Amino acid sequence: MLQTFFSTLPQICLLHHSTLLIEASLFHSQNFIKPGEQEAARCDTWAQLIERGCMEEDIISPKNYFSSSKNISLSNTALDKGEPIQLRPQEVNLKLRPGLPHTFTLDFQRVEGYPVDLYYLMDLSYSMEDDLRSIKTLGNKLFNALQGITKKGQIGFGSFVDKTVLPFTNTNPEKLNKPCAETEMYCQPAFGYRHVLSMTGNKAEFESEVNKQRISGNLDSPEGTLDAIMQAAVCGERIGWRNSSTRLIVLTTDDGFHMAGDGKLAGILEPNDERCYMDNNLYSKSNEMDYPSVGQVANQLEKNNIQPIFAVTKNMEKVYRELSKMIPKSEVGVLSADSHNVVELIKNAYNRLSSKVTVTHDALPDNVRVTYTPLCPEGGPSGDKGVSFNVTVTADECMQSEISFLIGPLGMKDKLKVSLSTLCKCECNDPVTVDSPYCNGKGQVNCGMCSCKAGFVGQKCECSIGEKDESSLRAACRKDNGTECEGRGDCVCGICQCYTLPGGSTYYGTNCECENESCEKFQNKLCGGNGKCRCKNCECKPGYEGTACQCKKSDEQCRTPSGSVCSGRGTCKCNQCKCMEGYQRPYCLTCPACQTTCITKGKCIECLGFQTGPFSKNCSQACTSISEFKMVETLPPGKPCDVRDVESCRVFFAIKQLDGEDNYTAQILKTRECPKLPNIYAIIGGSIVGVTVIGILILLFIKVLFTLQDLKEYRKFMNEAQKTRWSEVSDICLHIKSITLWMAGLHSSGIFSITTPRQSSLNYCLRNFSLLRFFLVQFLK
Repeated sequence: MLQTFFSTLPQICLLHHSTLLIEASLFHSQNFIKPGEQEAARCDTWAQLIERGCMEEDIISPKNYFSSSKNISLSNTALDKGEPIQLRPQEVNLKLRPGLPHTFTLDFQRVEGYPVDLYYLMDLSYSMEDDLRSIKTLGNKLFNALQGITKKGQIGFGSFVDKTVLPFTNTNPEKLNKPCAETEMYCQPAFGYRHVLSMTGNKAEFESEVNKQRISGNLDSPEGTLDAIMQAAVCGERIGWRNSSTRLIVLTTDDGFHMAGDGKLAGILEPNDERCYMDNNLYSKSNEMDYPSVGQVANQLEKNNIQPIFAVTKNMEKVYRELSKMIPKSEVGVLSADSHNVVELIKNAYNRLSSKVTVTHDALPDNVRVTYTPLCPEGGPSGDKGVSFNVTVTADECMQSEISFLIGPLGMKDKLKVSLSTLCKCECNDPVTVDSPYCNGKGQVNCGMCSCKAGFVGQKCECSIGEKDESSLRAACRKDNGTECEGRGDCVCGICQCYTLPGGSTYYGTNCECENESCEKFQNKLCGGNGKCRCKNCECKPGYEGTACQCKKSDEQCRTPSGSVCSGRGTCKCNQCKCMEGYQRPYCLTCPACQTTCITKGKCIECLGFQTGPFSKNCSQACTSISEFKMVETLPPGKPCDVRDVESCRVFFAIKQLDGEDNYTAQILKTRECPKLPNIYAIIGGSIVGVTVIGILILLFIKVLFTLQDLKEYRKFMNEAQKTRWSEVSDICLHIKSITLWMAGLHSSGIFSITTPRQSSLNYCLRNFSLLRFFLVQFLK
């Protein structure tokens, strides 16, 4: 175990910003650790170690190591031979003690006449027509302004509109070829981003290419601005960025920009991969990849040391200022209506960019921190004289291997390479003695501690484990598979050797689980001065009680008017009732959270008062909680309890809790309130009458249905009869009339008289038919 402890000791010391004592001679190291004291006592602050008698030369306190492997002087002008140097130093090596910061100085000076590459990126949507005319006339001024900044200036040109798919651009073939208004004669086909001119110092070439440009158009207001910036940043060889130059992108537009996710409106789902796709100077994947995010654009601009200047119209100023906050080393200027002030805008923006220096670094591990403190001349900005920074690097914990990262000003190629590693081992100059007497001849002294041979363990290698399994010996020192010796001792041969406490006492117990210094205090006295601390618990003197022996034994404030202590439902601690769960102080009389006794004792009341219910057979055993009950004619004032018995009668009673957890007395009303029995004969008679009435009603209902059906059929018949042609009916009626007259003549009864109808009708015919039937019957007789 000591070997394991030793291997972790340097980390412990270093992480806690301590210093480590390592005795130079064998004699001193043997006497430093006192019996029962843990090896970690070697780690302490410098002052504490000196106070304990350590000699300064025997204290090992690792220091941070810093060296500069490349530190070339800064260049004065860009005319110096070779690459101009603007940052110093260029490479450093750091070996840090975890938790101990190290600060060094970083110098930066902008070289006079440093090359500048300016890429003019212009929005050529239809609303920028007048701006394009202005740029065509400002080429000479733009070059002169660039020459005023540096003699090594170059300029390039690019343009953009938007993706040529719906809903961003009209995809009608005629509109794709001429997306401008019908009256516009000079209009180029729709496009996403086009690189027009690579970096050049030839003014005539720039003016010639710009004069060839024509306006174009799209449908929606936002443009493909971020697509254009991304391609201008990542296509370095096509654009012609120089390795050693200040790189600027001047973007002119009068509208907002599309962002990542907007491509989904056109069904474009593939995210932007931040790579260059240029075919015949056109962005070839404009309609296949989504727009880049602002974060992607900012990352590529920083990675390629490009500083953007947003020259926008007044209505877009707020939008691009918000964008500028997310893109380091960027500036925003307001264009006039026709962009005639663009040259002055670029000069002012460049001056603002060059007047401030922002230092940053690569991504770092979570356990490494870097901070910067500027040291401006006379407390002001650097200007052209340069500026220095105090760079503070801190490693919070040990690292497995060396790491490297870059530090440098934003927008500049110059970088400082920092190689960082950590010091996590103490360098001890121990005498080389294989079998040291201090280690009982079974080990070697290493940084004041014994490093034992195989088969031996212990602070001084005094325990021989032989062929035994060391893990089984260590398991004997763990309580409930917990920490070895509770972290308060060393496991030696399966037995815990407990450490000594700072106060002089020691841990004790089988697993060092006990100590006598952490008991509860009262009035800043251990156990209130009225007891002794035993294994974290106070053992009080007679007449005292409490967790810190802070109370005299007394139950005066716990007694109820009846004389009981806490009503028999709690204990008196420090002259206050500690009630059972649910009961409330001061005397544990009430229990608001408990279930009401009117419910819990109902069955026992039924059993005791009327010998019925589920407890009737063993009432005396089941209802011992009711120590006394009385049958009374009337109950005392107040709302009584009631319960229904097996006969559905209501039993009224009053119950009172006596001292104790489950002890009651009850008064039971002799008279129960029972419901009246139902009249069986009335129920049967009523049922029969009801069934009879229902049957009659059903029959009447059926009769009504049949009657209505017959009436419906009769009306149907009459309607059909009336529709028959009268001519057919008239012929039949004439025959019936002739036969009727003949039959009347035969009988000469004189009972039949012929009446000629005033009008033809079916009724007249039917009446004669009836007479005919009468005469036939008489004739047959």
